[in-house]
Amino acid sequence: MKGPLYKLFFALSLLFLQQKISAQEASVSAVIDSTKIRIGEQVKVDIYLNYDANQNKLNVRWPEIGDTLTSYVEVISVSAIDTTIPDKNNPSNLLQHQQIVVSVYDSGFFAIPGFKFIINQDTAHPRFTNPLFLEVHTVPTDTSASKLKDIKPPLLETFNWKWYLEEIIWTGVIFLLIGVAILIWYFRSLRHKETEPEPEKPKVPAHILALQNLERIQNEQIWKEGKIKEYYSEISDTVRQYIEDRYGLPALESTTDEIMHAFRSQVIDPESKEKLQHLLRLSDLVKFAKLFPEEHEHNLSLKEAFEFVNGTKREDEISLPQSNEFSNKET
Repeated sequence: MKGPLYKLFFALSLLFLQQKISAQEASVSAVIDSTKIRIGEQVKVDIYLNYDANQNKLNVRWPEIGDTLTSYVEVISVSAIDTTIPDKNNPSNLLQHQQIVVSVYDSGFFAIPGFKFIINQDTAHPRFTNPLFLEVHTVPTDTSASKLKDIKPPLLETFNWKWYLEEIIWTGVIFLLIGVAILIWYFRSLRHKETEPEPEKPKVPAHILALQNLERIQNEQIWKEGKIKEYYSEISDTVRQYIEDRYGLPALESTTDEIMHAFRSQVIDPESKEKLQHLLRLSDLVKFAKLFPEEHEHNLSLKEAFEFVNGTKREDEISLPQSNEFSNKET
């Protein structure tokens, strides 16, 4: 009997010694930064593990933290486990730390049980940190705020034109576009008016212009001033201009022979052709051969000019009243 009892006592002694050694190998603790909070406020819970690093066979399982610590204490966040050396003179002494942020959404007194550590897989003898206590208060209410008060009058705010800055800008842009459109329309209408051909004025018949010019020549009688060449040139040019306007022939640029040749295809009585030929040839002699006709030839040339115009004018054109002594031929 003495042998088995001795063995049992020796085993129990070894187990107690192992637990004592383990207790010396590691220590755990928990600290809360505030024991009094208001509903919804957050509080930090720090848990620590202190152990000797020389214990190579030390195996520690940290507490498993879920969404809550109790039915009232909710976990907001859990930090990673960090390791520090609290005493530089003893580098083998290590301190591991983990921080848990919690909050409570009800008032009252709440206990946070100790956090369980498993050391060297000894589940039969876990290590617990010290329990923590938390006092949660409601947010104090202002009883005066619940009293009924009179309706406040509308606030009088100083007018600021910047409130309507966007509307002012858009209004200005719209008016600017309208103005540009009006200007474009205005200038286009002006350009259109400029391009529109003006209605042609009624054309004065060729024989009226010729007779008016011949009457002027008759009234001026510049041949009396010694301007013989100018006198016959004016008569000749007037008749040539009449031929261009009346028949469409380039009489001003043509010679007398060319004009008379062109008149072969025109329906003109022989008497008018004869007067025209005599008038033009006499004018050519005065202008180019420096001929000085007799005085009666001056009046004769002017008379032949009148008679040629009156004898060849178009019957459907209205003529001016004939007051000249040479224009005695009826239309």
